[in-house]
Amino acid sequence: MLHRDSLFDRTFAPLRRALFGVSESEEPSAALSESGVEKLKQRIEDCLERRGGEVSARARAADLGHFYLQLGPEGRRRFLLLLATDYGVDRARVEAAMAALHAVEPGADTGRAERELRAALVHRRVDLLTQFNALPEGVKFLVDMRAEIISLLPEMPELRPLNDDLRELLTSWFDIGFLDLRRITWDAPAVLLEKLMAYEAVHEIRSWDDLKNRLDSDRRCFAFFHPRMPDEPLIFVEVALVSGMADNVQDLLDLHAPEGDPGKADTAIFYSISNAQAGLAQVSFGDFLIKRVVDELRRELPNLKTFATLSPVPGFRAWLGELLAAAEAAPWDQARDAALIEAAGIDNGHEALRSLLARSDWSQDEVAIAAMRPVLEALAARYLLVEKRGKRALDPVQNFHLSNGARLERINWLGDTSRNGLDGAAGLMVNYLYKLGDIEQNHEAYRGRGKITAAAPVRRLLKG
Repeated sequence: MLHRDSLFDRTFAPLRRALFGVSESEEPSAALSESGVEKLKQRIEDCLERRGGEVSARARAADLGHFYLQLGPEGRRRFLLLLATDYGVDRARVEAAMAALHAVEPGADTGRAERELRAALVHRRVDLLTQFNALPEGVKFLVDMRAEIISLLPEMPELRPLNDDLRELLTSWFDIGFLDLRRITWDAPAVLLEKLMAYEAVHEIRSWDDLKNRLDSDRRCFAFFHPRMPDEPLIFVEVALVSGMADNVQDLLDLHAPEGDPGKADTAIFYSISNAQAGLAQVSFGDFLIKRVVDELRRELPNLKTFATLSPVPGFRAWLGELLAAAEAAPWDQARDAALIEAAGIDNGHEALRSLLARSDWSQDEVAIAAMRPVLEALAARYLLVEKRGKRALDPVQNFHLSNGARLERINWLGDTSRNGLDGAAGLMVNYLYKLGDIEQNHEAYRGRGKITAAAPVRRLLKG
């Protein structure tokens, strides 16, 4: 709880500093008293009733936003709970609107009555949330507010109606037509480069030299921005321009590797896609990002023929752990057991694999690698080709790329030997191929029938 609270205090700190000149070391108020809640209700009613006119109402909403930013974690919880529970539809207004619609004579124009009913069915809090746009950083304020709501949902399910309303608002405001695609280079403002380092969610950016390497001439970084959040990337993708399909991230991120010539590259590898705003969860524009970036790259570098990802398999180790814990016998051909037993020194192939995976250095042990590789590759093929949630792939990254029309092209052994890569996917990475002529067909097959389009070598691994 303390970690999450401090996280959101840091999230809101820039807005507090911008609006009030509050230093980062100053703590916001700790709570919202009972009497404070009653006063808050009156202030909300003043906004909703438009007392003093529209301009005054929006000014009051801005004051409420200021007040929210000054609250501590417990105070913000009470504020959000009040919005979620006390400001739904006005039932009396709904009933009156329904009665007015029923009273319209047959054949008469029902437009006015229908508009009134439609307006009455909108939750009252939506009006207030919209008015928060009067804040200088109004859209960012609401995005960060929703990020906090999402974090609280497991313990406060009462906030779900508020979350749903805010998600619908943000979905309309962040329509792809409103977003700008920009390439980010090393010449970008330092504050934006710092945000890239902070928001990178796939492969940690460890230093300024690391970031500079990712923005070099044989690399590209593109991000979507919203006009109301011009300095905040919404989602960004990092691309390597190489010859041939990359099979490991170590080479792509090697600071000492020679710089490539983008004019000679034939392949664009999308090796990291990061959602930068937690408050925009379920507001989807990642698929548009890939398609827009492909179009940009084709215009700039017509020699590029192949567009593929080098993607993590974030759910594999967790799934494998559950499989091994539940299975009474090893879920692979027993002929593989001898090598596992020899590598681990444990007289049981099932337990031997679990023991080897628990070792921090197994990826550097040639004997362990030789024993584990055929087993793990076959299990990874099963995880990616067979295991599903309904008609959808179990792995979230795979589901994203298959939904966008990609093909599961290759499973890469020890594609990511970082600690995260070993802990999350036993070092495995996957190439998803975006073959431009097949994207629509693959998308329809997956979204309609749950068909996973995969290259023959991947399917052969499943048989192994």
